[in-house]
Amino acid sequence: MATLFSPCAILSISNSSTPNPLKPPQPQVFAKFPPPTITFTAAAATAAAALIISTGTISPLALADESPSAVYTTYYGTAASAANYGGYGGNSSKKDSAEYIYDVPQGWKERLVSKVEKGTNGTDSEFYNPKKKTEKEYLTYLAGFRALAPKEVVLNNLALSDVNLQDQIASADTITSEVRRDDTGQVYYEYEIGVSDSHSLISVTCANNKLYAHFVNAPAVEWKRDQDMLRHIHQSFKTIGS
Repeated sequence: MATLFSPCAILSISNSSTPNPLKPPQPQVFAKFPPPTITFTAAAATAAAALIISTGTISPLALADESPSAVYTTYYGTAASAANYGGYGGNSSKKDSAEYIYDVPQGWKERLVSKVEKGTNGTDSEFYNPKKKTEKEYLTYLAGFRALAPKEVVLNNLALSDVNLQDQIASADTITSEVRRDDTGQVYYEYEIGVSDSHSLISVTCANNKLYAHFVNAPAVEWKRDQDMLRHIHQSFKTIGS
């Protein structure tokens, strides 16, 4: 198509007794290709489907809004005594002997609890946001409790072994409390303490002849930003195997 007529063809036409009419050049026809975005979209969908099939989960980074549960992992705690404690972090994977569970946000880190700390204030487990270590959740327990006392008494008793909780109660702008029952009928006291510079959610229950208290703490800025997430992990706490 680049050269429509050769010199020989022109000479032959001029010497011919019966001139041949010249044919007009035929228009070029170009093949049509689908836009690249269509191919990319199909490939992305195929890859996403393959990921879901192979892992059984949806990427929380891509679909966090559609699948909130994908951004949490479940922690299984045993509330073992200091004497039976298997060292630093020794109870973090003992699912079969767990006495309680709660959700941990993706990316949070475990603070390993020592035997000394477990024996003195009953802290059994703790996780925190590495970007802001004062945004955290932790669980304490005390043995020898068969039933819950009145709500006001329980909160004051918890503060006896927690100086930070004492300060929060003393300077609180708001303190609310309510009673919740889970699907098995287990009773939980739930407290919310609002202070000018921080916020706390506390859930307390009795099971296995123990009193369990789950705390969710955050500075005011993080509370405003992460309130939905913090309420989720607060509500995720429950005892099991009782």
